[in-house]
Amino acid sequence: MLKVEGLKAGYGAINILWDLSFEVHEGEIVAILGSNGAGKTTMVRAITGMVRPSAGSVNFNGEELAKKSSRYILDKGIVQVPEGRQIFTDMTVLENLEMGAFSKPTKAAFPKNLETAYRRFPKLKERAKQAAGTLSGGEQQMLAVARALIGMPKLLILDEPSLGLAPNIVDDILDVASSMAKNDGIAVLLVEQDITKALACADRGYVIENGRIALQGSARELSTNEHVKKAYLGI
Repeated sequence: MLKVEGLKAGYGAINILWDLSFEVHEGEIVAILGSNGAGKTTMVRAITGMVRPSAGSVNFNGEELAKKSSRYILDKGIVQVPEGRQIFTDMTVLENLEMGAFSKPTKAAFPKNLETAYRRFPKLKERAKQAAGTLSGGEQQMLAVARALIGMPKLLILDEPSLGLAPNIVDDILDVASSMAKNDGIAVLLVEQDITKALACADRGYVIENGRIALQGSARELSTNEHVKKAYLGI
């Protein structure tokens, strides 16, 4: 589904990513792991068209997207839940969800997708008329994920979903991601610092260090890797 090869990107004269290559297949969860400053955010921006790569390929379902606009990439089915949620705090929960229906197909399917979002996150239905800024941090993250699902993603990018949230809330959100991958065939690219949480739900993973892929393997292989255990798990 998504195949990134030899990706090189940065900001101005400063390069952040160096020859980055990885794949995400339909219906699987792939974790991109690494500490702050490793290059994870730049990688997401390069995939979604917010940063233009200086070299390499971003191929999605057989089409090259490396030089395409963010809107074009969004229309192709790559939808991101950004780090820090970035919801519209002065708008209601329902109005935020309506913002996820950005194209003719998603607008036409909005009533059905809205009910699906409410079924996955019942608290959002209870708070539909409430200002989004009055929700708890966990509820705001649920809203950000639900808004992305309204966009009918083929590939969902979750950027640091655990940031600032209680462990049980993170588990709920990752459970929804797992359900989408297994039951709906949606591919999930999970970008995370919390390696324990990420590997608990991912099928495979890649570890980024200094803008390069340092390790890759199944979730089980990475969770038992000595370097990962020492550098990231403190074991």
